[in-house]
Amino acid sequence: MSRKAAVVALTALAPISWGSTYFVTTEFLPPDRPLFTGLMRALPAGLLLLALTRKLPQGAWWWKSAVLGALNIGAFFPLLFLAAYRLPGGVAAVVGSVGPLFVVGLAALFLGEKPTVRTLLTAIAAAFGVSLVVLKAGAAFDTVGVLAGLLSSLSMSAGVVFTKRWGRPEGVGALALTGWQLTAGGLIILPIAFLIEGAPPALTGTNLAGYAYLAFGNTAISYFLWFRGIERLSASSVTLLGPLSPITAAIIGWVALGQALGAVQLLGMTIAFGATLAGQLSPRKAKEVGPIGEADAESFSSTEGNGQEVSMDLEGSAVRR
Repeated sequence: MSRKAAVVALTALAPISWGSTYFVTTEFLPPDRPLFTGLMRALPAGLLLLALTRKLPQGAWWWKSAVLGALNIGAFFPLLFLAAYRLPGGVAAVVGSVGPLFVVGLAALFLGEKPTVRTLLTAIAAAFGVSLVVLKAGAAFDTVGVLAGLLSSLSMSAGVVFTKRWGRPEGVGALALTGWQLTAGGLIILPIAFLIEGAPPALTGTNLAGYAYLAFGNTAISYFLWFRGIERLSASSVTLLGPLSPITAAIIGWVALGQALGAVQLLGMTIAFGATLAGQLSPRKAKEVGPIGEADAESFSSTEGNGQEVSMDLEGSAVRR
């Protein structure tokens, strides 16, 4: 396996993990607490990474971390949950699936990554495939919900591009940068969650197990892999891994929840997966895979010291997160 293929495979684990959020939310978590769930995903994970890396931002990285945390987490989660509640079925996921097109435009503006016809067609095909997987017949479109979905997708897309543009400070590993963003994003969500949803609900052992998975496996590790992939791949390549999330959610729903998968859904999966693969075959070579330094080798093993449709919509539209 080539180095680029290895990086793509590791980065793909992030959206695949996000696809499990729907199942975990519906089966393990208390209902109708989407913002609290977003808070429990981001803040504990960020604080854990801060404790493990023992590094804080310096200089301009205080405001850069805050901006990235807001784009990738703090603004993204609330806007996406709003879209998920206002839009029925998989409509929010379909609206969010335009994220790769936003990334193509923003990358051309801020990164100098010139869009190609192939990239644009791949992004359109990915959005079409996702729509076949999650969109139900007769789905209604709410203006506020659609706007929130588009803004959430734009927020995450901008987060991808500026994470790529700013990189990370010398001597700071991707694990520390992930912790800064998750902590900043969690602190942004904290007052919003308490203002809108009130005090936290009483939690059972099952709830705590679900939140632990979301915070550490689904967020801390997954976002570390995601941001690490952004450093090594083009912005368009990374964002075109997003369709793996709704595909994973649909497969888990079929296997674990008995949800039906018809011919249309299977066709959509094939198209979306094909677009994901095509998105990794871009002829652009420059700056896609950089040398792996000591800081990049950080890992957990080597470091010491809503309604039931919300999560599928959330992770399906994350990049798509």
